[in-house]
Amino acid sequence: MSEGDSIGESVHGKPSVIYRFFSRLGQIYQSWLDKSTPYTAVRWVVTLGLSFIYMIRVYLLQGWYIVTYALGIYHLNLFIAFLSPKVDPSLMEDSDDGPSLPTRQNEEFRPFIRRLPEFKFWHSATKGILVAMACTFFEAFNVPVFWPILVMYFIMLFCITMKRQIKHMIKYRYIPFTHGKRKYKGKEDVGKTFAS
Repeated sequence: MSEGDSIGESVHGKPSVIYRFFSRLGQIYQSWLDKSTPYTAVRWVVTLGLSFIYMIRVYLLQGWYIVTYALGIYHLNLFIAFLSPKVDPSLMEDSDDGPSLPTRQNEEFRPFIRRLPEFKFWHSATKGILVAMACTFFEAFNVPVFWPILVMYFIMLFCITMKRQIKHMIKYRYIPFTHGKRKYKGKEDVGKTFAS
């Protein structure tokens, strides 16, 4: 292997200008992602705003319905992964070599761990909207389709998929949402204070 054959290196062994530029761009992007991590509500409001802008754009242009359908399928896939446990209990049913969700009252409590964490769900959903928005600038993606059929098919697909997911939740007794930290009540203080 000669000098300069590795990726991103110039002939003199130093990183090339293009490699340094994209490396720095990646660092800035990751820095902004890291800073946005604690602001869950703000992140989702921005994503919903982008989604609303995308829907207005598709409505005004009267096209790109197949791109919108693909975006809907992608978001449905992300949502199902968000609702699913990291370790599928149906696969763990036959073997006893690993953790499983508690199915009886006397079993140990194990928290619900998602297959797709919330941050990755948000990040992928936002990237999907931005890619779909970019596709609306190219006429090649404007495939003529009868959009009411796509809407009906998406609704049917959503209902069938969610029905299957809800049955899975009921069968293996897990709820993918938590409503905050559990609060335990201690013994009430029945003693009286003495005034001196």
